[in-house]
Amino acid sequence: MSNLASYHMLQNRFPDPKSMADDLHSIGCKSIWMLDPGIKKEKGYFVYESGSETDVWIKKADDSPFIGEVWPGDCVFPDFTCERTRTWWASLVKDFVSNGVDGIWNDMNEPAVFKTTTKTMPESNIHRGDADIGGVQNHSYYHNVYGMLMARSTYEGMAMSNTDKRPFVLTRAGFIGSQRYAATWTGDNLSNWEHMHMSLPMVLQLGLSGQPLSGPDIGGFAGNATPKLFGRWMGVGALFPFSRGHSETGSIDHEPWSFGEECEEVCRLALLRRYRLLPHIYTLFYLSHKKGAPVAAPLFFADSQDPELRKIETSFLLGPLLICASTSPEKGAHECAHKLPKGVWSRFDFGDSHPDLPVMYLQGGAILPVGLPIKHVGEASLEDDLSLIVSLDENGM
Repeated sequence: MSNLASYHMLQNRFPDPKSMADDLHSIGCKSIWMLDPGIKKEKGYFVYESGSETDVWIKKADDSPFIGEVWPGDCVFPDFTCERTRTWWASLVKDFVSNGVDGIWNDMNEPAVFKTTTKTMPESNIHRGDADIGGVQNHSYYHNVYGMLMARSTYEGMAMSNTDKRPFVLTRAGFIGSQRYAATWTGDNLSNWEHMHMSLPMVLQLGLSGQPLSGPDIGGFAGNATPKLFGRWMGVGALFPFSRGHSETGSIDHEPWSFGEECEEVCRLALLRRYRLLPHIYTLFYLSHKKGAPVAAPLFFADSQDPELRKIETSFLLGPLLICASTSPEKGAHECAHKLPKGVWSRFDFGDSHPDLPVMYLQGGAILPVGLPIKHVGEASLEDDLSLIVSLDENGM
């Protein structure tokens, strides 16, 4: 497709992005807009022109900008190891947010490059990094922090656009410390039961690594989910710290209503659970922010002395709330034998039990605050009633 044709297609499909964002906001929807590092190398394109004037591109050994192919075609890549580049990017993000952007999704930021054996840029490329992080180095030195530095710059631009609001950034690539700037998802997974199972330990491992806000592409990114797989994955995925469905172009529709009425109802119940539990989940995020604890924790956090709990991959803790899922297509969660930590664990639900939803237990001695079953947080108010679910311990306390 020619550049002119792609421009006209965008003009036809998204002629007024700000109005589209306003329409979404009017029905309680937020929109997260994607920004990738590969900038289309095109004369007259203002991002390319301003980046060239500011001299922000990653260079080859001969001092010319590295050009690699990504979604827009031939692209140049900002050198986020350099403060000048991060400031330039943050100022672009600040202006971009004025379109009604609620959050920014940084994808392809390893950085990914097409038509290469390594799927990234050559290690011989040159970064002109800040002196305090290593100075001028080749790409192999900075590769692992590239995505985090992009997320940091995006975060700083969003913070400049609205000082009263915490930025929401989602990044594919990260490093130790990237949780200060962005959520992470687990990358391009497959629509199968094995990858659904893997999504639980992946989220728990990320939490142990310091990233509390993560989750998979619910339903799988590549391939086609079945109603059973999608509903089951949404059942547990709605209780992950970061909860999102996503699929690649060319797959069948992966919306909850695409798989028939039963799957749609399972997804509805799963998402209502999430909204009812938001007061509790929000508190867990506050504790994570203050103390660094994971939001979703492995089962052994309830009893570090029990080595058997360290082997369990289908259950996890949200504080004193225990979530027991099934990743077996033949068995619902209620049919599986779940190992519980020592002490009292009281099973409960919201009158919404279903074979494709996880089983929930509350630890003895705990009080769980739950909110109203709302459609979006815009419907909630600080004056809303909270319900308290109380689980007594072995002493009746």
